[in-house]
Amino acid sequence: MEVISNALGRSINYLSTMGISDFLDIIIVAYLIYKAIGFVRKTNSHNLAKGLIVILLILWISDVFKLTMINYILRKAVELGLIALLILFQPELRRLLERMGSGFTTGRSATGTVMDSSISQTVQACRDMSDSKTGALIIIERSVALNSIISTGTVINADTTAELLKNMFFNKAPLHDGAVIIRDGRVAAAGCVLPLTQSTNLSKDLGMRHRAGIGLSEESDAVVVIVSEETGAISVAMDGKLKRHLTPEALDKLLRAELIREDEKTEKHSFMYYVRKFIKVENNDDEKQDEKNI
Repeated sequence: MEVISNALGRSINYLSTMGISDFLDIIIVAYLIYKAIGFVRKTNSHNLAKGLIVILLILWISDVFKLTMINYILRKAVELGLIALLILFQPELRRLLERMGSGFTTGRSATGTVMDSSISQTVQACRDMSDSKTGALIIIERSVALNSIISTGTVINADTTAELLKNMFFNKAPLHDGAVIIRDGRVAAAGCVLPLTQSTNLSKDLGMRHRAGIGLSEESDAVVVIVSEETGAISVAMDGKLKRHLTPEALDKLLRAELIREDEKTEKHSFMYYVRKFIKVENNDDEKQDEKNI
C-alpha cells in the first residue's frame, strides 16, 4: 500500500510541474500514436507491426542483460529499418500527405445543380450499362486532384450525360478500356490508366476494373463507380474499400451523400460563402429600409 501511495505522490508532484506546453505535447503524441495504429490496421500491416514489436522487445532485453553484441546489431538494424519503412510505405505516406494538403483547399467550383445533374446522369448510365452488362469505370474526383491520372488519357471536357458515358464504354469504342474522370460535375478525360491495388485479400472473382478502382481509391479520396462486364453488378470503391452489388437507387443515394453533402459542408466554410451571406444580409436590410420609407 505504501508503494502505491509513494507512486501516486510522485505522479502528483510530476503533474504539478507540467505546463500547458507539456499537456499539448502529450496530446499530440497520443494522437499520432492513435493515427499510427489506424494506419497499420488500414494497410494490413499487422504482421509487420508484430515483427517490429518483437525486435524492440529483444532490444530491451539485450540492454537489460548487457548483451552488448546483440544490442549493437539490433540498434543498427532499427536505424536501417526506419529508412526501409519509408521505402515500403511510400504510397501510403504519399496518400497521407496529399490528404493533409487537400484540407487547405477553399472548396469545389461545381455548383450543387451541376453536381446533382452529373450524379443523375451517372446513375442512369450505370443502370443501362448494368442491364446490358457493359463494363465501366467512372472516377469522381473530390479534393485530391487527379492530374497525373488525367494525363494518361484523352481530355474530353464535356457535360456529363448518360449517353456520353454509355458511348465511351461501348465495347467497340476506342476509349472503353480505360477510366472516365469526372471533375466538378463534368467529364474531364476518358481512357485513363489507373494503378492496381497491391492488396492480396480481395476476392478472386474481382477483375482488373475492380482492382484498378480499389487501387485509385487507396491513393486518393475519389469515389470510384464500377460496372462489371461479366455480371453487370454495380460497385463503389472508396478509401480502399469496395461496396458491391448496389442497386441504382442505392448508388444514387451513396453518391449524393458523399458528394453533394460534402460540397455543401465545404461551401459553408469557404470565404465566398461568408461574402455572399454578408451581401444577402445587406440587401435584406436595404429592402426593410425601403419598406419603412414607403
